Amino acid sequence: MVRIGTPGTSAETKLLLLGSGELGKEVAIEATRLGVTVIAVDRYAGAPAMQVAHRSHVIPMTDAVELRRVILAERPDFVVPELEAIATPTLVDLEAEGVTVIPTARAARLTMDREGIRRLAAEKLGLRTSPYAFASDRDEYRAALAKVGLPCVVKPIMSSSGKGQSVVRDGEEGELAYTYAQEHGRTGGGKVIVEGFVDFDYEITMLTVRHAAGTSLCEPIGHRQVRGDYHESWQSQPMSDAALREAERIARAVTGDLGGRGIFGVELFVKGDDVLFSEVSPRPHDTGMVTMISQDLSQFALHVRAILGLPIGPIRQHGPSASYVVLGDGQSDAPRYEIDDDALVEPDTNLRLFGKPELRGPRRLGVALARGATLEEARAKAARVVRGVRVIA
Repeated sequence: MVRIGTPGTSAETKLLLLGSGELGKEVAIEATRLGVTVIAVDRYAGAPAMQVAHRSHVIPMTDAVELRRVILAERPDFVVPELEAIATPTLVDLEAEGVTVIPTARAARLTMDREGIRRLAAEKLGLRTSPYAFASDRDEYRAALAKVGLPCVVKPIMSSSGKGQSVVRDGEEGELAYTYAQEHGRTGGGKVIVEGFVDFDYEITMLTVRHAAGTSLCEPIGHRQVRGDYHESWQSQPMSDAALREAERIARAVTGDLGGRGIFGVELFVKGDDVLFSEVSPRPHDTGMVTMISQDLSQFALHVRAILGLPIGPIRQHGPSASYVVLGDGQSDAPRYEIDDDALVEPDTNLRLFGKPELRGPRRLGVALARGATLEEARAKAARVVRGVRVIA
């Protein structure tokens, strides 16, 4: 039996979000629908989840002292990391002291850097991945390039949304890529991963939910990236039965080792019937925003149900669906949006504007959602919605 208290009372059930962006905002909305008190934490005021939470805190997310102070002051029932840039050793310590971290503090720590999760997948679980090598300085980096070969992809071991990522095809690009990775890693300069370039037909995300009754998987999500950042996704990605079985096996293996409960976004490369592991996020995934129109329970609803220990039955699909991001660019402390009168007139379309309070260069500010008779129709409809939205910096 699951018990949920009432917000504002001594019996309230409290969920503390570490990270309050667009994904955290949807988690907060789903939690409040079930009567859970939400506390949103992030590095800046007015973050999207703060706009719908019961209360919020602004702290440097990598500051171990401040992170501990806020968690102990709030004493939440659940601490839910929604981004990677957190003082994860503090979460490990707090979990040992009795704090519930979703899915686990170990999962948050391992997946915050590419080295931890790649070694887990390839070296412990024996899953197929691209060739790879890690480098702590420029000499090691040059040796890694020689070992992996060209072309390859160079990334900081700690970054997100494609920051610091480059494709290297020759020696000159290799030198530039190392400098770029050092300048754009999440914590500044540091170790990089050199990955062999994978020849794949498409990429997918397998949303995998660990809950009280076991593990459930959503239909595979295809997606398109630009400079390592998601721009478009669709569900369900067509694939062979053999590839789907292997994708599900990998997803279960990785999430089973990480443990805990909640939703995971397992990223995979697919070539014919062959499937390679890429990365995993122990939280809702940006490509999974398509589930806000494709499924009866979105990835956010599934995440909250799993966190609370509520049952998760069959996940019902509504048909071919797509998402397409609304991008802004420029400098603004008050972005505005002009939406054409006919932007949402087509049936089975929707729009989410995240409410981000500032714009500093290119930034994802919203997402269009659509369903259609086919994936092609759904993708085209979502793209048309985006064309009807203008961001004014």
